[in-house]
Amino acid sequence: MSFGDPNNPYGQQPQQPPQGQPGYGYPQQAPQGVPPQAGYGYPQQGQQPYGAVPPQAPGTLQANNGYINVAGLGTVQVATMGRRFGARVIDALAISVLVWILMAIGLAGSLGLAESMEDCGTDYSSAAYQTCVNEQAEAAGGMIAALFGTLALIGIATLLYEWLMISFVGATLGKMALGLKVVKENTGSVPGLGGGFIRWIIPMVGSFLCGIGQILVYLSPFFDNSGKLQGWHDRAAGTIVVKK
Repeated sequence: MSFGDPNNPYGQQPQQPPQGQPGYGYPQQAPQGVPPQAGYGYPQQGQQPYGAVPPQAPGTLQANNGYINVAGLGTVQVATMGRRFGARVIDALAISVLVWILMAIGLAGSLGLAESMEDCGTDYSSAAYQTCVNEQAEAAGGMIAALFGTLALIGIATLLYEWLMISFVGATLGKMALGLKVVKENTGSVPGLGGGFIRWIIPMVGSFLCGIGQILVYLSPFFDNSGKLQGWHDRAAGTIVVKK
């Protein structure tokens, strides 16, 4: 009898666990071909960690807090109607200055033609009278041409101001002053010539109805239930106005 091991006074041999079965206190191994199970409290493969916010798709509003995910830009703030109205006011002032300059040029040309007109007298049968009448008719035609030319220049200048600046810059002077930008909703880039023209032409068509249609287009973001404040012209062009 051996008394060397106080835990085994009788000298018995310790029993080994059967081969292939886990012993007491040892980690078990999963059978071959069966993937191990994740421990309690740990996320499994392909799942988000507990408490993490999954990434949102572009164009998704964040809890109606005025922010939206735009591809290429990340999370940006939707422009408020107050800022957009302020930008329109600044643009109207800028266009008014341009219109007055063009009208002044056209008026000066018309006055110059009017001053050249003179009384042809009463000798209706003379050659001098006929020459004078022809000259006055040409001057009157020049005044009318100057008037319509001025109106055409105003229309072209207005078109180029809104269309080209929105197409290539994404903002007019008013939007730049208030930190706003028009971008494509699906890419985050500037609208380009096509998108900029669509966004410009829809309010212009509405202006032919005594301006009522144009006003409705500019107020249409209030009717947008998506929370993106997209007007009818924005929806047609696929654009959205955001704060830079």
